[in-house]
Amino acid sequence: MSLKKSIALIVSILLIDQVSKIYIKTTFTLHENVEVFSWFKIYFIENDGMAWGTKISDFVSFIDDRTAKIALTLFRVVAIFGIGYWLVDATKKGSSKILIAAIALIFAGALGNIIDSVFYGVLFEDSMSQVATFLPEAGGYDSLLHGKVVDMLYFPLFEIDLPQWLPMYGGKRFNFFEPVFNVADMAISTGFLMLIVFNKKAFAKS
Repeated sequence: MSLKKSIALIVSILLIDQVSKIYIKTTFTLHENVEVFSWFKIYFIENDGMAWGTKISDFVSFIDDRTAKIALTLFRVVAIFGIGYWLVDATKKGSSKILIAAIALIFAGALGNIIDSVFYGVLFEDSMSQVATFLPEAGGYDSLLHGKVVDMLYFPLFEIDLPQWLPMYGGKRFNFFEPVFNVADMAISTGFLMLIVFNKKAFAKS
């Protein structure tokens, strides 16, 4: 897989990711949802932390949320350069198509969420109880590097009541699949899954 093809894949994913996020951000209010099927909903939430809404400050108590947010965003920016270097190096070495495709997917997904984290706070209004506008005259809802990642894909496939005898979670309602995510998250997950499932083919010596 050539570098040109991997760049085309990255651009395609970024376009789908950003178009879907901008549409949701400028059409939905926060926590608004639309049922597409009984097992699939468009559900608008925003995530200002790591995966599953976790924050660095949840683990390091002496760092406030805003400082932790900047640290996380800067870490993502540095990481994307590392992934980009890995992609270029893999194509130059003629690595397997699976490896290059997986790296391209991870790169595209990471960059898609970085765009939100870096710029969305400046580009959009707050979505709380209102539909946000793009480039509002009064300015965005936050400063550069403090943007929130837009999520909207929700698959509540089924719900069950957990048995009472189950430790900690007994008697509680279990929803599968509960996390809300976006196209960028799907790209990252698919890339990592390819590396795990097709590990031998991905890292086979050319």
